[in-house]
Amino acid sequence: MQIIEDASTASLRPFLLDHVAPGTIVITDGWPSYPSACGEEYTHQPEPVAPSGLHAHELLPGVHRVASLVQRWLLGTHQGGVKPRHLQAYLDEFTFRFNRRRSRARGMLVYRLLEQSVQAPPRTYRSLVTGPASPRSAPPPPPPDKRIRPASLASQPLDRPWRRRSARQADES
Repeated sequence: MQIIEDASTASLRPFLLDHVAPGTIVITDGWPSYPSACGEEYTHQPEPVAPSGLHAHELLPGVHRVASLVQRWLLGTHQGGVKPRHLQAYLDEFTFRFNRRRSRARGMLVYRLLEQSVQAPPRTYRSLVTGPASPRSAPPPPPPDKRIRPASLASQPLDRPWRRRSARQADES
């Protein structure tokens, strides 16, 4: 699963070339962009919903099932709190779980996850939230001192003997 800009040929064609093997029969709902997106590499089989008299879940049950499961997972597990900037990461997680839902060797799931995490480059939070062409500016530099006491709290420190280290404790460490 991948987020694409829109359902135009310019967006669909690269997705098909990257994710679908040439020579595959591509069954669609008859959207006008699909024939030109499929080109010569794929056999396009349109199944328009309206003229068929069937419901979408009857005509394309696999697509409908996966779309319903994603929607239920996002609304149920994540309580609708998924931000658009994180959506691709959530879709990647759903795909990983969905593709392994009937795995006979459940113990291998953890092994494969660890294997993939070791092989993949590290991801920072900022790389998940913003892309390379993001208009967001760099974060402000941190203050020189980590703890800053506002002027309203400028007073003498309280005497707290339990916070002072005795000379004996200092020698032991």
